[in-house]
Amino acid sequence: MRSNSKLALWWKRGRVGYAFLAPFLLLFTVFTILPIIIGLGLSFTNYNMLETPQWVGITNYRQLILDDDVFITSLRNTLTFAVVVGPVGYIASFLLAWVINNLKGKNFFALAVYTPSITSAIAMTTVWGYFFSSDKYGWVNHILMSVGLISEPILWNQSDQTIMPVIIFISIWMGMGTGFLTFLAGFQNLSKEQLEAGRIDGLNDPVSELWYIIVPQMKPQLLFGAIMSIVNSFGVFDVAVQFAGLPSPNYAGHTVVAHLYDYAFIRFQMGYASAVSMMLFLMTFFIGRIITKLLHSDD
Repeated sequence: MRSNSKLALWWKRGRVGYAFLAPFLLLFTVFTILPIIIGLGLSFTNYNMLETPQWVGITNYRQLILDDDVFITSLRNTLTFAVVVGPVGYIASFLLAWVINNLKGKNFFALAVYTPSITSAIAMTTVWGYFFSSDKYGWVNHILMSVGLISEPILWNQSDQTIMPVIIFISIWMGMGTGFLTFLAGFQNLSKEQLEAGRIDGLNDPVSELWYIIVPQMKPQLLFGAIMSIVNSFGVFDVAVQFAGLPSPNYAGHTVVAHLYDYAFIRFQMGYASAVSMMLFLMTFFIGRIITKLLHSDD
């Protein structure tokens, strides 16, 4: 009886909040939780979308890890991409926000940095594809040949030596916007009292002020930016496929999401594609948890 009264009191105090939270919980369950559960179940089956799924146990995972050399290549490409693009884009967006926050006309510069992230990846890759065209009329090849650095055009999107560096460059340029905007908002909400106290205590140079006063205050923004950076890095697909094709030459630009797309929407092997998606989900989840532990604020 006493537990029922506590439950009634708990519901009475929080029912308004739960009512506001209900639409989000419903949408989150339908479009996030249920797809993960269904994908997990399908990953243990052989399913081609036409016939009833057939239970195969861990066969998909065993084949994925032990027999699928293309998946291992895509995993290596994705990890290389994430290790470079994640930290570089994260740090660059933070430093850009720090610099632009102190400039006059910062709204114009903020728009210039943020615009690429809200523009279609296909459109942006098409533009950069003109710069990195593999003939002598591509801007980069034309400039390098004009100054005598190369004697013949570089096959940017056909050579396995140049495909991934170009994809990384385009992705860094396109992917800084969300983190940048978050960091810029954080800089504009810093405690002026703490900044003044730091200057009184002798923190007069910008670097010391940034490290000892600004960074501790911006842990929530740093955490959000890190999580978004991880998700974007492991989810690379449009830029790689648009620039190098599917499959790319020697699978040099093949990513885990491209591998998933190949099996799901070209070969229609949904069970195997679900196993790929579960591997990607687990990698993203555990790395995200590590970053959360590192940047979590107890305040």
